[in-house]
Amino acid sequence: MSRKVCTPWLRVVGIGDRGLDGLSKEARELISTAEIVIGGKRHLSLMPKTAQEHIVWPSPISILLNKLSEFRGTKTCVLATGDPMCYGIGASLCKAFPIQEMIILPSPSALSLACARMGWPHQDVELVTLHGRPLAILRSYLQPLAKIVVLSNDENSPREVAELLTEQGFGNSQITVLEHMGGSSERRIEGIARSWSEKPGAGFNTIAIEILSSPETVLMTRQPGLEDDLFINDGMLTKKEVRAITLSALQPYPGSLLWDVGAGSGSVGIEWMRLSPRSLAIAIEEDVDRAATIVKNANQLGTPKLQVINAHAPECLLSLPRPNAIFIGGGIATKGLFDQCWESLQEGGCLVTNVVTIEGEEILTRKQAQLGGSVTKITISKSEPLGKYRGWRSQMPVTQLRLFKNLGERNQINES
Repeated sequence: MSRKVCTPWLRVVGIGDRGLDGLSKEARELISTAEIVIGGKRHLSLMPKTAQEHIVWPSPISILLNKLSEFRGTKTCVLATGDPMCYGIGASLCKAFPIQEMIILPSPSALSLACARMGWPHQDVELVTLHGRPLAILRSYLQPLAKIVVLSNDENSPREVAELLTEQGFGNSQITVLEHMGGSSERRIEGIARSWSEKPGAGFNTIAIEILSSPETVLMTRQPGLEDDLFINDGMLTKKEVRAITLSALQPYPGSLLWDVGAGSGSVGIEWMRLSPRSLAIAIEEDVDRAATIVKNANQLGTPKLQVINAHAPECLLSLPRPNAIFIGGGIATKGLFDQCWESLQEGGCLVTNVVTIEGEEILTRKQAQLGGSVTKITISKSEPLGKYRGWRSQMPVTQLRLFKNLGERNQINES
């Protein structure tokens, strides 16, 4: 087959449950004029017999990207489900090829169809995909009165979601399963999480959830400061109030990467990731038992994608992606640790370290004299019974150093 160079050469067309009948004239033309059509077996079965070359999507996705590189310049059409840019193939293709070489034509996404069926404004809804992802990721989205649209992994997802909601204290939540939206086989199934007894239906389904709590529900806010007893720990835990102050000092933003060095129970990295679904964190912990505990905490608190490195720092840091922020929660006296962290931090990034010992304070004082930044003493006191009365019991004071890398005036010495 002769292949002529053209720009844009790569077409990405989203197909809904109605197949070709649901496509616009433009979409059908993009498909019919392509020399190569790539799609799943279901999509390709809809295509008429022509001289086009039809290729079934290979797995893993890297094989597809390599094939497309070979076809560069040839009119090639990739068939996707719904909106290719909504947890679809479009995101991977845009990373591999310039958008100037592509035409992306979506069909309505599962999110837009579900919102239309439920009468929910898009801006009021959280979107979560379970396709190829652990169910635990849903935990960080469970907030009272939240509206969540879940892209299912398969026909068992509704039952698994109902069980998770009940386990987490949200058994009163309303579940609506939407199957084959927009197609002739569309079906709607409604029920309450705690009493969900529906048999598995279509594998191609979307779940709409209205989260309802009960007086017994243990709330886990996505804002910093989860209760200490929510974390499995052996005492190596940044306490609730100090953790909230520390996360504020680190200035997290969506898409940013945190190193949690000397992670202990992983509380700082976990709460960093709970703030935004796009946030990333790597927990570095030398102790093997604590590293295993971090994994358990991450799964239980809805951040199973937290990367846990069970290795000695600073040596293990050399192979990690450079972070936007670093928290040193332990091991500040380890030779070379601070310097390696500072060197690895991206320009404009923030480094925060907490210490509770006099020797640790001496190290922070030297680093502040060398690099600037602010040092803050954090003292937390809580009331406790004292005979017939109540008195204040202080926790160990925490000294915190915060530095920004190459941000001039922001690193001028500032005692707080």
